Amino acid sequence: MENTLQQQLEGQLQTIIDQGQLRHVIPLHHRDQGCVEINQTTYLNLAGNDYLGLATNREMHQQFFADLSPDTILTAYGMGSTASRLMTGNTAPYAQLEKGLQQLYGSEAALVFNSGYHLNIGILPALAGKNDLILADKLCHASLIDGMRLSRARVIRYPHLDYEAIERILTKERKKYSQVYIVTESIFSMDGDEADLSLLVNIKNRWSSVLYVDDAHGAGIRGKTGCGLAEEYGVVDDIELLTGTFGKAYGAQGAFIVCSRQLADYLLNTARSQIFTTGLPPINVNWLCFVLDKIPQLTEERNKVAALADQLRDGLRSKGLETFGTSNIIPVMIGDAALAVATAEKVCEHGFWVKAVRPPTVPANTSRLRLSLNAAMQWEQIAPLPGLIAEALAAN
Repeated sequence: MENTLQQQLEGQLQTIIDQGQLRHVIPLHHRDQGCVEINQTTYLNLAGNDYLGLATNREMHQQFFADLSPDTILTAYGMGSTASRLMTGNTAPYAQLEKGLQQLYGSEAALVFNSGYHLNIGILPALAGKNDLILADKLCHASLIDGMRLSRARVIRYPHLDYEAIERILTKERKKYSQVYIVTESIFSMDGDEADLSLLVNIKNRWSSVLYVDDAHGAGIRGKTGCGLAEEYGVVDDIELLTGTFGKAYGAQGAFIVCSRQLADYLLNTARSQIFTTGLPPINVNWLCFVLDKIPQLTEERNKVAALADQLRDGLRSKGLETFGTSNIIPVMIGDAALAVATAEKVCEHGFWVKAVRPPTVPANTSRLRLSLNAAMQWEQIAPLPGLIAEALAAN
């Protein structure tokens, strides 16, 4: 019998190649000052999400491991949790972490998930039923889209940041549904722009809806005490489903929701991506407890990243390059996928690890370079970049 699966995969992979969308993973080493080493070459890493530079902060790691001893090696530095949280995987650091999050955000409760993906594919399927409606920003992250697909609710995706569209939809549809969930990212991962959280709170209140804000790119790096964009807008207490990730500014692994005690208890008992997965290892959760104590004091680092982003946007525009957004995620719009890849490769030759973002991650004809800044970087490292990008585009 012919290996039809192999033939199928060969054809599908060739299509991906023909579209200029084939991806590979590359072994690398993380270094100081926002750099990575790849094949014995050092690059400034503009493709990562370590927004505060904590994942590569040697001093903090040394402080963290200073308490390593025969007494703590399993409880605080163990490599495995042994089971799901509802079995024997709920190791002691979990309680400390969730209490710390609750106190930082001033919420009734917090619940930690294994990743942002686990969180976003778990919450909506647990909450939204066949008599409910989900309204989601068109540019919501893939994990949120997958969560919507797994739910039994009707899903309508409104044009990006178009709040008048939400009003029009609710005017027509609200009475048909038991519950409406308005779903948005706070800072959008590919565009670097932000949602108007105050306006969304106003809309959801007027229409008796529930607001779900994924603050993955705001948690830690935005807000006076690092409680994200919701803190900047002063609406932390007004968002029923406020989530964040530990995989970015916190420099680790995992995600969380801050919410009512009742909701946390409900999700612990119904979110399949929480119930049916092994808990995070003690060393990871203990690191998060360690970092969480420091997050409110990292104001200088947050301000530094914001200033670097403003300088880089100005530099890009001075070279005639198209960019936008209000965060430390800075897109440089190219359009054509092949041109974006070729531009990124030329820029990499000068010591900048820059990646092209192509469909299906972004819509067709909106391929771009996604530049991500962190607090470990200095402007002197970044300054040549706008000119190099402009030269690379001109050469192509």
